Amino acid sequence: MEVEGVEEVLKVVDTCLARIKWRLRPSSKRRLETDILALCTRLRPVIMVDYGGKMPELQEHLCKLLDLAQKETSTLQALRIMVIEDMIYLIHAREFAEYVLSTLSSEIQMRFVDLEQDPPKLLLQEEQHSVLADLVSIQKLFSTIFHVEQTNKNFASDVPLPSVLPETKSSQYVPCSSHDGEPIASQSSECIDLSSCMQGSQVTIPTLNGWLLGYPIVYLFSKEQIADAICSLSTKSLHLFQIVVCRDQKSNKKAIQEELMSFSVPYDLSMGGENELWAETFLARMLAKVDKCKHVWKNLRLEVSQCYPQSIAL
Repeated sequence: MEVEGVEEVLKVVDTCLARIKWRLRPSSKRRLETDILALCTRLRPVIMVDYGGKMPELQEHLCKLLDLAQKETSTLQALRIMVIEDMIYLIHAREFAEYVLSTLSSEIQMRFVDLEQDPPKLLLQEEQHSVLADLVSIQKLFSTIFHVEQTNKNFASDVPLPSVLPETKSSQYVPCSSHDGEPIASQSSECIDLSSCMQGSQVTIPTLNGWLLGYPIVYLFSKEQIADAICSLSTKSLHLFQIVVCRDQKSNKKAIQEELMSFSVPYDLSMGGENELWAETFLARMLAKVDKCKHVWKNLRLEVSQCYPQSIAL
């Protein structure tokens, strides 16, 4: 994405928001812009949209916004909307395909906090755990839907990915629907609905989100252990890891520091803070991504703070 492309994308988003009359709070609009830029510059493969309203209106607004915006700029052609149960995400199709492959091949090493043990234990992705085995099955399902070879072929020839990918037995793709069940106008973007990936699985939404959103540390517990997991975390001090970015703005406006992502880890399992080996590896990977798009991001840093025992909602 060139410098001109950044301004073009932000202008298109702003114009399309006005056209669909999606009134966002300034903080939510800023976050949406940051998330879209993070996807377009491939800092992140997936972002979860948990602001700007509630489902199903949030889904309607995103579908309309992306549909209009993709007609105005080719920069957004790689973006897709994905729904899993009541969660909605924006994804960069090619980056996500590569991310799925990298985690399956262990090129990206993930670590898991097993909350079914007291005290919690840190596990590697190759260790035995029933929930972890189910997560690998879900990852393999995603790899059959998002193909690196296919996305590379599409983008190399400047041909956008289809809005609706081929249907599989384990997933279905449905167009965005209004609150009364009627489809939105035919020109709307379609959502990739992968809610069925959770059926018959012990993987919880927090575990799935930890992987989808690219966290280096993911909480691991079964659906039967949700109450125990919440209780366990509520009685422990945590380290909060935040990736903070700053856009490289060409105007005279004061640069604003923004949170790109954040995740927590039990204090006893992360006493080294930013000096933990996994944290250093994770930060190095993020900095390498930023290095490829310095014209968009001025800087990126990792901040670590301590959170004391408190009530936690996973």
